[in-house]
Amino acid sequence: MTDAFIYDHVRTPRGRGKRDGSLHEVPAVRLGAKVLEALRERNGLPTAEVDDIIFGCVDPVGEAGSVIPKASAFEAGYDFAAPGMQISRFCASGLDAVNLAAAKVAAGADDLVIAGGVESMSRVGMGMSGGAWIMDPSVGIPAYFMPQGVSADLIATKYGFTRDDVDAYAVESQKRAAAAWSEGRFARSVVPVRDQNGLLILDRDEHMRPGTDMQSLGSLNASFAMMGEMGGYDAVAIQAHPEVEAVEHVHHAGNSSGIVDGAAAVLVGSKAGGEALGLKPRARIRAFASIGSDPALMLTGPVDVTEKLLKRSRMSLSDIDLFELNEAFAAVVLRYMQAFEIDPAAINVNGGAIAMGHPLGATGAMILGTVLDELERQDRQTALVTLCIGAGMGTATIIERV
Repeated sequence: MTDAFIYDHVRTPRGRGKRDGSLHEVPAVRLGAKVLEALRERNGLPTAEVDDIIFGCVDPVGEAGSVIPKASAFEAGYDFAAPGMQISRFCASGLDAVNLAAAKVAAGADDLVIAGGVESMSRVGMGMSGGAWIMDPSVGIPAYFMPQGVSADLIATKYGFTRDDVDAYAVESQKRAAAAWSEGRFARSVVPVRDQNGLLILDRDEHMRPGTDMQSLGSLNASFAMMGEMGGYDAVAIQAHPEVEAVEHVHHAGNSSGIVDGAAAVLVGSKAGGEALGLKPRARIRAFASIGSDPALMLTGPVDVTEKLLKRSRMSLSDIDLFELNEAFAAVVLRYMQAFEIDPAAINVNGGAIAMGHPLGATGAMILGTVLDELERQDRQTALVTLCIGAGMGTATIIERV
């Protein structure tokens, strides 16, 4: 098998996923084009040599549908020889795109692949693509379907995380993200979004609230209490986990991931592919895995897939220098740290989606790039990236600097 290397990565800033967000005027196809353009210009890519472009997109409907990476390649002026593929594994789509690229390279099928994802949540709303898991009772009932926020509250209840615990984690995420931006840690990787006249639209994550404290979060009502209690989802949660007597609702907008727009792309290739273009690899994709998990808890997949990945790669937790876990909800990260007794200083060093937002199909590629930059900044060697996924799944990837 051929080693798969990461040669470069870029992302857009994350814009608030609302009509007044800065990136609302930029369709998903154009966000995708921005990161494709950046990779081409930064690396002098002859785009006819790109064997594939794989993008995750969780809601690929309307203007975000019809194989959006190929459409973005047209928009970016890529050679017609560069094909495209659109995939979805809900929130892990961007990371799975990178894993699929690595698999194609490792198999010897491709030498140069661009992988990542895009989501314009202000223009194509979350859940617009529908689906049987959400809409069909014959699927949802045996899967213990419930909104993810209720599932996050079930996790907090089952594993003993209080409202103060989840709020304290959210405050720390905001502090870390603010520090990362103020120290220029994202400067190498974030590409500004400009309009057709070259005027700046956005060059910074705009969802952050660095002044967040425990008092301001304490004033927010739990977001999922009514749907849990009045919608009957608390009963579903208790049916799935009868050891829980009552669901304590602790999550709200301030300790959950933000809805944002954004795109990211990672340049993956073989040694020969990189050498042919004079590129120097930054990291090797050492191993990756996905798994199905408890659909009621739904968001504990990162624990399960980490155990699977470490076993398959014959590694242990002590081999991992840094962890990057998508902050879908605060309890997701708290449970992960609890399960593996991870030092808080080793996980989500630069904050995460609670502070900066979660552009569904792009997030996996974004956090992979973030932790690679952090490995280089700290002169560390190995990182594990993972995300929880709707319907009860988990995806994880281990990278190491070369």
